Amino acid sequence: QVQLVESGGGLVQAGGSLRLSCAASGSTWNINAMGWYRQAPGKQRELVAVITNGGRTNYADSVKGRFTISRDAAKNTVYLQMNSLKPDDTAVYYCNAGWKTLGYDYWGQGTQVTVSS
Repeated sequence: QVQLVESGGGLVQAGGSLRLSCAASGSTWNINAMGWYRQAPGKQRELVAVITNGGRTNYADSVKGRFTISRDAAKNTVYLQMNSLKPDDTAVYYCNAGWKTLGYDYWGQGTQVTVSS
């Protein structure tokens, strides 16, 4: 029903920046929030940032002040601007979208972000 396509991952040195994009297509009316999660090897998947259709945002404490989530509603696209990257930010970043109270929850394939020291 919903397909999520992520882009923007890559290799960057500590202190650098990356911008991730996630475009949703299909039954996008089943989405009331989009966000980013990440999973490092051997660790639990964690929420990085979310944004609702109404524009509310929430960030993990570890990225607050460094990352900014935004969205273009007309394009059904969410962005994650990542600044001042640290090696601990290295992970696979997954786009998530849905309307969970209605049973809609969709995931992208993930994009690798690697921050070298």
